[in-house]
Amino acid sequence: MTFPRAERADIGLLLEGTFPYVSGGVSSWVNQIIRGFPQYTFALVFIGSRKEDYGEPKYTLPDNVVHLEVHYLYNEHEIPQIRPKLGDARVFGNIKHMHECFRHPETHTDGKETFRALIPELSPHGKAGLDTFLYSQEAWGFVKEKYQQHCSDPSFVDYFWTVRSMHAPVWMLAEIAENFIPVKAYHTVSTGYAGLLGALLKEKNKRPLILSEHGIYTKERKIDLFQAQWVKDNRNIFQRDPTEISYFRQLWIRFFQQLGTRCYDSSDHIVALFETNRLRQVEDGAPAERTCNIPNGVNVPRFAALRALRAPSPPPILCLIGRVVPIKDIKTYIRAMRIIANRMPEAQGWIAGPEDEDPDYVQECKDLVDGLGLNDNVKFLGFQQMTELLPKVGLGILSSISEGLPLVLLEGFAAGVPAVSTDVGSCRQLLYGLDEEDQALGAAGRIVGIADPQALAEAALELLGDEAVWRAASEAGIRRVETYYTQERMFDSYRAIYEKALSWQA
Repeated sequence: MTFPRAERADIGLLLEGTFPYVSGGVSSWVNQIIRGFPQYTFALVFIGSRKEDYGEPKYTLPDNVVHLEVHYLYNEHEIPQIRPKLGDARVFGNIKHMHECFRHPETHTDGKETFRALIPELSPHGKAGLDTFLYSQEAWGFVKEKYQQHCSDPSFVDYFWTVRSMHAPVWMLAEIAENFIPVKAYHTVSTGYAGLLGALLKEKNKRPLILSEHGIYTKERKIDLFQAQWVKDNRNIFQRDPTEISYFRQLWIRFFQQLGTRCYDSSDHIVALFETNRLRQVEDGAPAERTCNIPNGVNVPRFAALRALRAPSPPPILCLIGRVVPIKDIKTYIRAMRIIANRMPEAQGWIAGPEDEDPDYVQECKDLVDGLGLNDNVKFLGFQQMTELLPKVGLGILSSISEGLPLVLLEGFAAGVPAVSTDVGSCRQLLYGLDEEDQALGAAGRIVGIADPQALAEAALELLGDEAVWRAASEAGIRRVETYYTQERMFDSYRAIYEKALSWQA
């Protein structure tokens, strides 16, 4: 596939594992933002894991995307020719000091300055390039020293390769930063590797950096790492403490926390979707004076038109719209459907979303449907167009264990579809209201605890079993989204940030 190329653009949009290769969620928001500002040109950097993890793009690029480059962190890359190196003692002194800043930020407060000093050295011509990391005596000695000081896992071989695989993308990001086209401002849609790229670009080119976090990246990576089977734990049965996280999981968690810190340090504007997440950003090191909240917004008229297509009575169709991945906890929804079907046999539980991200989990979910005898009640629909799906749905379901401010709930509300959601992210705010005035609009559904299929089932049965209750929830959702969550409000907030960033003079 041929990607657009340009010599310069207004805004550099840095995307990790999202638009244009992953549909829904954050990708929908990215598509919405680009199309909402046709007066600006965008240059996109997509960062993925491996090429084989992604198919063809799920979105048609808007006309104002003038540049797209795609990079995969863990595919085969050309590595420097093997040759012995000593390593520069001064530069490695800075590297060692930076690691102390990471480990003890309360006593080593100059991590930001040390990071800035090291950025030029990460280039192929610098004194801390990839060849130095891979082959120098200083790097080998540093890895051995840290293993002896801190590692509680007995395998040095696994420690060595964990450190290599963890850090190797840093030099790839440095190369991307070296070659990226000139833009007036950078906008990253997460911390993590995209956030580190944003920090590298900001410090290198002295242009403003905007960070938008839909969820808290470090929190979501921590959840992923707790579940990951690929993370090694070589302790024997006598060495393991069930209350203690394995060393390599801790190492990965700390690594992503530090990527977040570097991005927060370098960002001029740090945007959260709601106040709880903004406070979490500040707790994690974001300067409070640079933070703000901009809730997601939806194209209300587009979804409001779907209300006229609904059946006179709410259909007994529940629908979870989202990726079939562990963080969405599809299994709790399926178990709830067993309870619902026992008392409402005609009920249908739809699962509408991509199934290509975690095929093993998808198969586990389908096996659970089969094992619970729900093949007539639960259907996997794959990716669906929201405008075609929502008029058929009586109740939206969100069973996630982590969320930000889900667009899928807002789009459902605009179409008149109430919801049952777990108490994650901003979902309580969306369903019950934020302040007294908002709460007076009523409940747009029900909030339940995480991983509680009985509670989810009871809440769904209450709404679908009483048309008056359902209609009250539907009206509350419509009023809330029309009052607080329009895309016009969101665009106005981002317009102010973009105008300030684009007018910045060095």
